[in-house]
Amino acid sequence: MIDDFAKDYLHTDLREIRDTVLRKLDGLSEYDVRRPLTSTGTNLLGLVKHLAVAESRYFGEVFGRPSPEPVPRWDDLDRRGTDMWATEHETREEVVDRYRRVWAHSDATIAALAVDSPGHVPWWPRPDVVLFTVLVHVLTETNRHAGHADVLREQLDGEVDAARRDAAFWADRRAEVERAARAADRRHGS
Repeated sequence: MIDDFAKDYLHTDLREIRDTVLRKLDGLSEYDVRRPLTSTGTNLLGLVKHLAVAESRYFGEVFGRPSPEPVPRWDDLDRRGTDMWATEHETREEVVDRYRRVWAHSDATIAALAVDSPGHVPWWPRPDVVLFTVLVHVLTETNRHAGHADVLREQLDGEVDAARRDAAFWADRRAEVERAARAADRRHGS
């Protein structure tokens, strides 16, 4: 009974966070979803593309259920990192649609397998896993990148989901945090 509960709980959370990631693209121009916003080139559409590749691997080949989507081999060092950004030839719609198709394949894998079904992750130090382990890992990874997407979106246009507060609230909060940082610097020195 706990196995079904755990699987359903994690799967529900994964579905919700996937939607959250895609909402970060809403209302932005092609340039804004693609432009590098960190020194490493991190961008919103690249996060979506990366998550599609990761899910394809984890809920596909790890469980002997290869994704119908083409996925670069995990050990192809020449391709490493190319899933973190979209080329000018890849449309936003293609990247988003690919991610949604990957969801369908991942969801089918999750539904078909028991939470203790064995899998093999050759790029992990302890490669023998079960579905539960992979569900936790993918949920964690997706949440991590959703956090990145939150920060990137806020950098672009100030959009935040947190409690749907208005701009004045966030301006006051930022000023309060700035005051505390300056006071701590004076008090503790750097």
